[in-house]
Amino acid sequence: MSYSIKDIKLKILNSIPLLLLIFISLNGNSIINFKFFTINLHYILIYYWVLRRPQALGYGFIFLSGIITDVIFGLPIGVNALTLLVIASVAAYVRVVTVRISLFYDWMTFIPALLFANFIYFIVLYFSEYSVDYLYLFTNSIFTFIFYPALWLIFGLLINISKQGTHV
Repeated sequence: MSYSIKDIKLKILNSIPLLLLIFISLNGNSIINFKFFTINLHYILIYYWVLRRPQALGYGFIFLSGIITDVIFGLPIGVNALTLLVIASVAAYVRVVTVRISLFYDWMTFIPALLFANFIYFIVLYFSEYSVDYLYLFTNSIFTFIFYPALWLIFGLLINISKQGTHV
């Protein structure tokens, strides 16, 4: 079975979300830390791709990404994996009940995903007797929510480019 250059480019383009997920996990930079605020890319990446193209990220890869992040950050094993799976499950539910794709609807349904994920994160760390910085968690959630539309547009462009590659 031979692949053409176009097929190889399309396969690479379709695997960008998975490669980005693994890169973020291995690099330990799931959180973009600016001077005054932080953005959790893991949450946005998983929510968008499970919502719009679930075949791009499998739940096993999401779980593995969370485990790798836990090891790198020195957290109890399973904390990030559980929160990422909560984000993925909310996105899967929203995908089932969504009739029309819109930025506003996706953005507003991202709020419960953030709330559930942060609640699970807080509860697990609380019972593991880790200190939780509430202000950091709150500001991280707010700015992750604010920057969701920008990444929604970027990921939408990526999907459009991959669709154009299949129609020649």
